[in-house]
Amino acid sequence: MASSELKRELGVAGAVLIGLGSILGTGVFVVIALGVEMTGLYVLAAILVAALVATCNGLNSAQLAANYPVAGGTYEYGYRLLTPALGFTAGWMFLLAKSASAATAALAIARRFADVPWQIPVALGVIVLMTAVILGGLRRTSLVNLVIVSLTLLALLAFVLGGVRMAAPGTTPAGGDVFSFFEVCALIFVGYTGYGRIATMGGEIRDPRKNIPLAMFLTLGASALLYLGVAWAQLRGAPYPALWRVGEVTALLGVLLNLVLGLSRILYAMGLRGDMPGRFGRVGAAGQPAAAVVGVAVLICMLVGLGDIKLAWSFSTFTVLVYYSICNLAALRLRPEQTLYPRLIGYAGLASCVFLAFWVDWRAWSSGLVLIGLGLLWHRWRRVSATS
Repeated sequence: MASSELKRELGVAGAVLIGLGSILGTGVFVVIALGVEMTGLYVLAAILVAALVATCNGLNSAQLAANYPVAGGTYEYGYRLLTPALGFTAGWMFLLAKSASAATAALAIARRFADVPWQIPVALGVIVLMTAVILGGLRRTSLVNLVIVSLTLLALLAFVLGGVRMAAPGTTPAGGDVFSFFEVCALIFVGYTGYGRIATMGGEIRDPRKNIPLAMFLTLGASALLYLGVAWAQLRGAPYPALWRVGEVTALLGVLLNLVLGLSRILYAMGLRGDMPGRFGRVGAAGQPAAAVVGVAVLICMLVGLGDIKLAWSFSTFTVLVYYSICNLAALRLRPEQTLYPRLIGYAGLASCVFLAFWVDWRAWSSGLVLIGLGLLWHRWRRVSATS
């Protein structure tokens, strides 16, 4: 029998695995190499700057999720603490950004196994497979995620240890200008934002006020160390072991799995509130918002035609930075008794997100602004229709 309640089945370990499964994918296997190419040795500084921005955002997300442990993340926080328009914009940006990222991950997997004519069918098959895993229930999803993250970590550690054995640094690019540096900071920041999946799963985590902040700290710390290790190994010219290719595929599978999972919770929350059709706001007998899961999978399938990885990632970067700008703004509206961290962290997170958003490719941020406008028109129409 359908209901509107999710089950709290995740502890700290499960939440950290979901966070790492979302982070250790396109960012570590693709964007770090892109950062090395664009900025050379300065990529290490960019990783640290991005980690600092992510930490500010993570702390604000953690205190919001601890006070409002519900599905939907910043979409819900925007509605409850800011305005309906800002809440909707957060959910709309998250759906667009992460659906494009998921489609890119599926295509990247397909390119490892199929020739050009078969890549789209293989990508669609991978999306269907991950959707079926999620529809099987959260416990099965967590088990599959454990296997994926374990293989990915082994691949990354093998590569980093290979870099340790190198006697001398290899030839590295000299580095780019200030524009390249801040663009790389922004691009790498998005790689960290998988921790946000922990917040969007807030309605399914046990003892959320304690476990959500702890899971975010652990996820960000572990991923920052791995990013630095991988970048350092690449700068030293470390050889790529065979396990790296296995880890790349498992990491992209993990990204796809966790994106479908997290995005379905956003669509579920939007369905509950009426910003999307009400069927997306229902939970089935297995404790899963099945309609939302399928709806997200269909959206991702429609986007598998995305081809330019850097442009797609830049679009994701801009929209995610808009999303977290709203998140930081919402954290600044918490009452004193709800606040877990100094308000300065909220201001720092907000300023850094707004600053980095416009360093990406102009095509990404201009199309993002257009889609924000279109989304707000849809939101206005839905509210007027509901009232009348």
